[in-house]
Amino acid sequence: MATAEEMREASDKLQELARISEEEEGLKEELSETIGDDIKLSFLSTGHVLSEYEEIQQISKNLNMNLTDARKQLTYPNEYSIDGQSIPDLVKKMRLARRELKGEQKDKMSKAIDNIIDAYSDHVMKCIDSIHWLKPYKYPLLKMNFNEKHLRKMEKMKSLEERRSIVDTLCKFWEKDLQIQDMAYSEEYAKISKEMKITKKQFRDTIAKINVQKITKSKRELVQEFVLKSICENRGIGAKRIHDMMPNNLYKHTNSNMISKMVRSMDVINDNGSYYKAPSLMKKNIWAYCAAFIDSDGYITLDRNMNPRVGMVATGQRGRVFMEEMHKSIGFGRMHLDQKSPQNTRLINRLNFYSQDDVTNILTKCLPHFRLKKGNANLLLELIRMKKSYKKADWYKDRCDEIFKLMKWENHKDHVGFDWAKENIYLDDIAKLQGNCKMSLMDELENVGGIVLKEV
Repeated sequence: MATAEEMREASDKLQELARISEEEEGLKEELSETIGDDIKLSFLSTGHVLSEYEEIQQISKNLNMNLTDARKQLTYPNEYSIDGQSIPDLVKKMRLARRELKGEQKDKMSKAIDNIIDAYSDHVMKCIDSIHWLKPYKYPLLKMNFNEKHLRKMEKMKSLEERRSIVDTLCKFWEKDLQIQDMAYSEEYAKISKEMKITKKQFRDTIAKINVQKITKSKRELVQEFVLKSICENRGIGAKRIHDMMPNNLYKHTNSNMISKMVRSMDVINDNGSYYKAPSLMKKNIWAYCAAFIDSDGYITLDRNMNPRVGMVATGQRGRVFMEEMHKSIGFGRMHLDQKSPQNTRLINRLNFYSQDDVTNILTKCLPHFRLKKGNANLLLELIRMKKSYKKADWYKDRCDEIFKLMKWENHKDHVGFDWAKENIYLDDIAKLQGNCKMSLMDELENVGGIVLKEV
């Protein structure tokens, strides 16, 4: 049974995929690039099986490049993993953690699992498409029992004989599959089904014969994999302890100094020799990561003096490290570190945004990525624009009051039993207040003003 800590760790790893889709968007971008490569190398996917050398010759001839550059065109995707864990293992852990959840949290976890499975399916398709001699036989291949390791083995097949043995098996299965379609259950149907099972076994046996050494990782890759896994599983671990934990076959080939140098090239945050795994989205798209952080552990609000406030909150040493890293990456905002919590639990760390310029900057850049607090962000952006240019408008004060009520509603609409009457808020009026947004009116006023100035 998964512990609460394991559930929290698994949830952290998948919140990025569940609540924001930027990781998936990144994958889609990579897939679109691969599609472009596939179009460029479409002459290899004609169904005519070639050896690797013959493929390189074809690329060289068709794209007018030397053999060295032609060889570089044959690329295969890197192994798809999250924080050093394979996707099947991570999904298994998530499903175990889901058993402990109920209601909305369970639904969110289910959606997160579905998201990562969809992304992994896209990755597998990308792997198949990158093996050009195998791509025309995708239909029968998808009906076989295979995994990413099997695909990597097939990608390592260089000789014409090895490739043809796989293709022959797939073609036999494909032929039987076509025969059995729309066939009523009969003795002939049972016979063909049995032959299809035998063909599947032949396919697995053919892959099993491939030398495992062809896909074995180098010593350096194994060390990097161990280091990353150790950091993910032991937050705040140092280079010496990682070295001490290594198995003998890796321990004698490295030392703590080598590990500390290796960490510099990885997505790892170094806090005075304590290592933490940086979320990949923080490095890839800091604004998407900020939006996810604000959605989950942050706030967008205003006080009774109509001052806008945006902030992010994290606890403990790990939270402090991430706040400092985000502050460094963003370049603005005010840090409040190691604050005592009211419950005397872990110390609280905050990254807050107070000035109108800072709030506008953070919200504008995060706005496309918000999933839960987009309504709050739009209200603050409207308020700041009003405060800068329209304080003397006859509708300014009334709209400020409406924005205050709408912000209360956005922040407490999911709170059962919230006393709306205390804030003079009537739920039947919410749609009307939302419709009173002054953004379009301010656009019109500024456009008219611009035209007048131009004419003058």
